[in-house]
Amino acid sequence: MPRRLRVVNPGEAEKPAKPRKLSVAEAASKGTHQELLMAVEARIAEAVQSPNCNPVALAALSRQLILISKELSQIAARVEDEVGEAALPPDEAWDDAI
Repeated sequence: MPRRLRVVNPGEAEKPAKPRKLSVAEAASKGTHQELLMAVEARIAEAVQSPNCNPVALAALSRQLILISKELSQIAARVEDEVGEAALPPDEAWDDAI
């Protein structure tokens, strides 16, 4: 279903689109980098919770899970910064006469 568009009021910041929940294969073929990270994170979390997970694999998967989580946090923080900057009023001209 297509996204509905609307007029943005002056001073209103655009809300970033929420990433879709995709499978790893879908995210790799047609998703964004963030959606791919989210899909891989979910898949690794499932594997880590499995009682049949090999202990050696568990250590490696846990490390990857932490790294992916940090990268997703950085992406979210960057998006928040971009939205916050868009909402700021423009700088006024500097007056040297003061």
